[in-house]
Amino acid sequence: MLENNLKAISPLDGRYYDKTSELTDIFSEFGLIKYRVLIEIKWIQHLAMIDDIKELPPLDKNINNKLNNIIENFDINDALKIKSIEKTTNHDVKAVEYFIRDSFKKNKNISDFIHFGCTSEDINNIAYALMLDEARNKVILPLMDKIQEELKLMAHNYKNIPMLSRTHGQTASPTTVGKEFANVVNRFKSNIADFQSISILGKFNGAVGNFNAHISAYPECDWIKISSDFIESLGLEPNHYTTQIEPHDWISKYCHNLIRYNLIMLDLCKDIWSYVSLGYFKQRLKENEVGSSTMPHKVNPIDFENAEGNLGLANSILSHLSEKLPISRLQRDLSDSTVQRNFGVSLGYIIIAMKSFLKGISKLELDQNKIKHDLTESWEVLSEAIQTVMRRHGISEPYEKLKKVTRGQKVNEDLLHELIASLDIPQEAKDELLNLTPSNYTGIAKSLAEKI
Repeated sequence: MLENNLKAISPLDGRYYDKTSELTDIFSEFGLIKYRVLIEIKWIQHLAMIDDIKELPPLDKNINNKLNNIIENFDINDALKIKSIEKTTNHDVKAVEYFIRDSFKKNKNISDFIHFGCTSEDINNIAYALMLDEARNKVILPLMDKIQEELKLMAHNYKNIPMLSRTHGQTASPTTVGKEFANVVNRFKSNIADFQSISILGKFNGAVGNFNAHISAYPECDWIKISSDFIESLGLEPNHYTTQIEPHDWISKYCHNLIRYNLIMLDLCKDIWSYVSLGYFKQRLKENEVGSSTMPHKVNPIDFENAEGNLGLANSILSHLSEKLPISRLQRDLSDSTVQRNFGVSLGYIIIAMKSFLKGISKLELDQNKIKHDLTESWEVLSEAIQTVMRRHGISEPYEKLKKVTRGQKVNEDLLHELIASLDIPQEAKDELLNLTPSNYTGIAKSLAEKI
């Protein structure tokens, strides 16, 4: 860890920097400035293709190359120049405009049309939209897919391994280890599909959303089409019904979807923690790792605990983002501006959690002996099957009879077999019940795990 990481206030940029570094070029101040520069330049290139804007003729190859080079070669030194300009302007977006204008002082056509018709929010909302789109496609979805594949592999590998269920913390009808992982795969599948389908919107329609300045300068232009074409060229979906700001409803949906995903992962982390506690999973040892500062025998499930804590932090921030951002007084207030700077913080905590979870499951080893032992000690779980067969064959009060035999006392194989032998049901039904054990009483768990 570098010295500057040790002095970071946020653990995202300190202790966990190695896990969140892929977000720095997207959500840092540098990343926001980089996207603003891209949008300003793409806009002037777009305007230059509009025939009705005579004062901005089509850009020649050299000018276009110069503009593209600013985007492609934008680096930290360029960002520092913009921050230096901002000290004079006291306006971050205006500083970007002046930075680009300084490169085209001799070309009045270009310099006059930089930031044409724009309000700062036209630039900012598109910048944040592109940031969230890039994070979704390049960082979050790949991690979601990796987690999904690992869980699917566990579902298939453990499909045949019976395991005692626990409902309300008590012994319950057996399942298979693989089926329990298949359940989570199915939940994630739906959530990931929803996340992928969220449309990312942008507005580019001026100070209050009506193209007022645009129409004043060029009333003959179809500004809705010009704006739509520009937004779509950036891979976004246009929203023309806005105030000065895009209303952020899609961002709320984006955040809520991630909250739901995180809750599924949080649920799984707690379950795996419990299975480790029960001894169903061991954790693969690393030679020089320490599990406890005082108890050398321990190997703590720290990866799942780490994930749990960071998922909670992520959801707290995502919840605020989703509830705050769709609200703005009248046509504009700036309370959303400072809040949006925390997109990277919320996603950073998610990524830490995801990577901790992946590390945790990579160290899990199933203890089949422990699982088998718990099954063989839990013959009472077959009481469900017995009383259900009794119902089929018309024996009165089957639940009550089984309750009397099983509740509050140790149930074993001999006790159940004696009960089954005494039942007034066909011999074939008795034989089927006598063949049941806690290990083979798993219903269709195996086939459900196979199909996921």
